[in-house]
Amino acid sequence: MNRYELHYPLTMDADTKKMMANAYGALLREREQGVTGYYNLPEDSRLLVEELQKEHPFDDFDRIAVIGIGGSSLGTKAIHSFLGPKEKHLPIHFLENPDPVELRRTFAKLDKDHTLFLVVSKSGTTIETISIFKAAIEHFDLQLRGNRHIAVITDVDSPLHKFAKEFGLKNFAIPKNVGGRFSVLSSAGIVPLTLAGFDTTKLLQGAKRMMESFFALEEEHILQKAAFIAQNWPTYRMNVLFSYADELEDFNKWYVQLWGESLGKKDRYGKNVGPTPIGHIGPVDQHSFLQLIMEGPRDKTVSFLCIEDFEESLVIPNLSLPYLEKTDFVNGATFGRLVYEECKATMRSLHSQEIPIDRIVLPTFCEEGLGELIAYYELLTSAVGAILGIDTYTQPGVELGKKILKKRFI
Repeated sequence: MNRYELHYPLTMDADTKKMMANAYGALLREREQGVTGYYNLPEDSRLLVEELQKEHPFDDFDRIAVIGIGGSSLGTKAIHSFLGPKEKHLPIHFLENPDPVELRRTFAKLDKDHTLFLVVSKSGTTIETISIFKAAIEHFDLQLRGNRHIAVITDVDSPLHKFAKEFGLKNFAIPKNVGGRFSVLSSAGIVPLTLAGFDTTKLLQGAKRMMESFFALEEEHILQKAAFIAQNWPTYRMNVLFSYADELEDFNKWYVQLWGESLGKKDRYGKNVGPTPIGHIGPVDQHSFLQLIMEGPRDKTVSFLCIEDFEESLVIPNLSLPYLEKTDFVNGATFGRLVYEECKATMRSLHSQEIPIDRIVLPTFCEEGLGELIAYYELLTSAVGAILGIDTYTQPGVELGKKILKKRFI
């Protein structure tokens, strides 16, 4: 079965092929010149996993609290939700939103003597993260100096890094040339996930396989999809990701940040560009958003993300209920098959209406497949950005809001 199906009305003329070749060349130069380091993370982070497994830097904790927001938590949360948690995994609690009600609820689940607090901020000054860290210090009466249950993950020489050195706290570095939203396979994600017992080696292997395959020119579908989206974004202004598993809801959130913060920019001519990312869960959101796609404005491309095998045998009972006989055609099928077939049926219905669609199929809930999927979306994002002619790795629009927030407190 083809894991990647592309059903876009893409004309493979000379201009399109040149666009794809230029995008590939741009990503190749980014990797070789170190413009962004995420291309190398599948290999570089393998050494970090080996270090953590060989010399465990912490002891006496049975849960992890990740204090971070945006790129410092979304990717980790996406992997955590997709792969578990299972019995062999330590629970990970995410302190990301400075919602006071949710913060108190999460604090109530933590025991300071058995919790590892990981403070994650690339800049080292993320206002939400540092504020929540301060609240945790006060709530749990945390002693800072030499506390083996507090560690930071940040840029080298950031204010947070300097704080960690001052108080003798363990510090893990995020590579300087890896932005937060591309950092999930760096220490930002690999440290908490490895310490919690997830098989991050397999996760990195899957990502490495996709990276190597792409740069060996064996994943042309990524460049084709990028070319269509970038060429046609004024017409198709939204890219909808329909993920057919509840376990992918946090992955959708990661995709929305990766796509939105990377591609919503001004191009070299000062023109505002960028397709809007939308994340939905099928079949649930078919009962709300699908009608708009089918008969609303034709301004959306739709990506379907499906699980081929849920590895769950729960079966729809072979019951025929009075007045409900019309539903009996699924009797005896597994719920996993029902979800998978709904994905295919919805995809075909949109295709029949000439709506641009594509499908990605994950074989099951496995580390390698998820690692490959993460690399796929990172590469796709970079390729679209290269074709749009923007700086994919900055976020000037976000910085403006931070400046205004500071003024409101001064």
